[in-house]
Amino acid sequence: MRIVLAFLTVLYAATAFAQDKPPPTVGGKPLVQVKSRGAPEKPGKGQSVAVRLQACLDIDDQTKERLNCYDAVVPPKPNPKAPAAKGVMDCRFTKEEDERLSCFNGFVESMPKLPKS
Repeated sequence: MRIVLAFLTVLYAATAFAQDKPPPTVGGKPLVQVKSRGAPEKPGKGQSVAVRLQACLDIDDQTKERLNCYDAVVPPKPNPKAPAAKGVMDCRFTKEEDERLSCFNGFVESMPKLPKS
């Protein structure tokens, strides 16, 4: 029993001595723990839909890349019997890619220019 008591005393004393030292430093600055990033944040996530759609206008007109940019902002949900689009969000229901691109271009080009902040 005395051996167990002596062992516990030494064990607790060792942890007490380990806590007396200041945290390690590099170049006089304390080390910083890095948190995991998790999923990377999508660029432009904090911007409004209108600003992100207008950013797509920088890509060449009538190209698949511009349509992909629009689709990234407003994901397509093709509907074979889609009614005529009344707003930019209705363009996602257009099934044909060329028609969807023309729909987005028509609405986005007519929007007033917004600041890109």
